[in-house]
Amino acid sequence: MTTADIRKYPLILVHGINDTGAVFDKMADHLRKKGHLIYILDLIPNNGSESLINLAKQLYSYINRTFNSHQIINLIGFSMGGIVSRYYIQRLGGIERVEKFITISSPHQGTIIAYGSWLKGCMEMRPNSAFLQDLNSDIKMLNKLKFTSIWTPYDLMIIPATSSQIGIGQEITIPILLHPWMLTDQRIIDIVAEQII
Repeated sequence: MTTADIRKYPLILVHGINDTGAVFDKMADHLRKKGHLIYILDLIPNNGSESLINLAKQLYSYINRTFNSHQIINLIGFSMGGIVSRYYIQRLGGIERVEKFITISSPHQGTIIAYGSWLKGCMEMRPNSAFLQDLNSDIKMLNKLKFTSIWTPYDLMIIPATSSQIGIGQEITIPILLHPWMLTDQRIIDIVAEQII
């Protein structure tokens, strides 16, 4: 398979809490220029009030509506979007069709910030939540695909920042000061482009 063929795999971008797909504008534009087919899903609601399970079902439905059942895809999840994507991969059959999966500043082990809310989705992102314990109980299944976690040690939304570590696949740490900058910093964009070639 040639590089050109690989780039034809659709790339789905999944945003984080209180975001829309617009947060990916700079990254998406760069990747389109590299020849990637970009698809962006807006999760509704995006404020943490909905269970991440139901948001993952939205992703599942979007993928099934948009592509045929044999289409291989690549997936990038930012922050909460990485956890939503993991549920799709690990619990809704996505493991069979995702080739490359990248999370950017995702709270794989939870974030203390989530204790500030009693919304369902936020509670599921608390450290040691039943939701995360379930996902992390068979994390090794992600070894079936090419997985990369990109994170910054200065993250003030993912606390501790090391929660973005997952213990499998490739881990890339870039010192960026603010959580939202993870999607606009050119170093991250270049790394993502390299990872999905």
